[in-house]
Amino acid sequence: MKKIQLYTIIGSVMLLGSVTSCQVVNKYRRPDVNLNALYRDATAGDTTSIATIPWEHYFADTVLQNLIHEGLDNNFDLQIAYTRIKQAEANLLVARSAYFPTVALAGQVTHTRLSDGAQGKDVLGYHTNDFRLGITAQWEADIWGKLNRQHRAQYAAMLNSYAYRDLIQTSLIANIANSYYALQALDEQLRITRQTVGLLQESTATIEALLQAGMQNSAAVEQSKALLYATQAGIPDLESSIRQTENSLCVLVGRQPGAVERTALHVTDVPQELRTGIPAQLLSCRPDVKQAELSFRSAFELKNAAIAAFYPSITLNAGSILGYDSGSFSHFFQPQNLLANIIGGLTMPLFQGNKLRAQLKIAKAQQQEALLNFRKTMLTAGQEVSDILYTFHSSLRKNEVRTKQIQSLRAAVYDTQELLKAGEANYTEVLSAEQNLLQAQLSQVSDKLQQMQASVNLYRALGGGME
Repeated sequence: MKKIQLYTIIGSVMLLGSVTSCQVVNKYRRPDVNLNALYRDATAGDTTSIATIPWEHYFADTVLQNLIHEGLDNNFDLQIAYTRIKQAEANLLVARSAYFPTVALAGQVTHTRLSDGAQGKDVLGYHTNDFRLGITAQWEADIWGKLNRQHRAQYAAMLNSYAYRDLIQTSLIANIANSYYALQALDEQLRITRQTVGLLQESTATIEALLQAGMQNSAAVEQSKALLYATQAGIPDLESSIRQTENSLCVLVGRQPGAVERTALHVTDVPQELRTGIPAQLLSCRPDVKQAELSFRSAFELKNAAIAAFYPSITLNAGSILGYDSGSFSHFFQPQNLLANIIGGLTMPLFQGNKLRAQLKIAKAQQQEALLNFRKTMLTAGQEVSDILYTFHSSLRKNEVRTKQIQSLRAAVYDTQELLKAGEANYTEVLSAEQNLLQAQLSQVSDKLQQMQASVNLYRALGGGME
């Protein structure tokens, strides 16, 4: 083949690659969503949000910080999320590779038998051989942006995998903190219960002494013992709950079940003010909201790719960009056997049995589904933030009343015990006061746990805890 012919072929390839892309123009825009009053009863305008506080600063307990660090390093759900990121990045590389030609080394041997038509000759007696070896290539020019839209969809999917990782991380931090505070609360309830057992033992001993003095009957003694035994029976349940919570926390941080170090509940302060910022910040902070938007974005790009499929496609299909073709192996690689060819094609879809129309309908429906899911996710996020805020503030309002209740019950226990010794009170009054005091103290611990966990849940609901 002459040099001028080879240059012509190479020039044709370069000309085809320089075609200006006339892509389907439809830029992505974030879907509109009504953010007015997304947080119920919340005042608008203050952009300060606890979600912007790093978790190392939000959780001041160093023991809890160590547990969170351990969880971020070892939690299996988080490690699975990282594998999904790797898969999404690989899918993006696959989509990006469509921009480039596929090049391969190909060899072909063709053996043909024919009849030469002469009398006396064997049928199919004439045969030829053709040997070909060369580099083949295929390439599609992305004139209408179909490949570009598919690439953008995969890019959104990759970002979605990062948002999923963030979702797992924020949930993990919240779960570790909630389990840690639950352990503190269980420890405190166990301490109160054991302390109450000691007081009930003293009361039982007092009533037994009064029985010996003829000031009480045996029924009073048995009732006192029954309350003592009922309180003692609650200790194994609390110890079992502590052990199970420890085991669950160990799984969260990726270690084998065992004891968990923690501080006492009374040294943990409850935040008195939790700032939520404005609802629009959920779009950039909360991982599941970002996931929902990225899913919509991916569906939007795939719909545009389905539209672009209706337009003509220009393809390059070179059986051999450069190679050799000869009828025999002798002198196969000589210059006169050099082969080069290129085929450019323009394909316009005419009839595919409504396949393209059906694919476009599916893409449009999937985009609408993703849009509805995005709006639903925003509403759900607003509901969650509103519910947690109300729970937190409602629980705070109980603190003063609960403190007064416990003070009154302590005074009632002391007074009824003294009146019992003086013979001026019934033993049932003493037992009732002691039982009510125990329940009030346990409820006070539950109140504080509710407030601590509400602060954690709100931090997660706003998207806090991402690196």
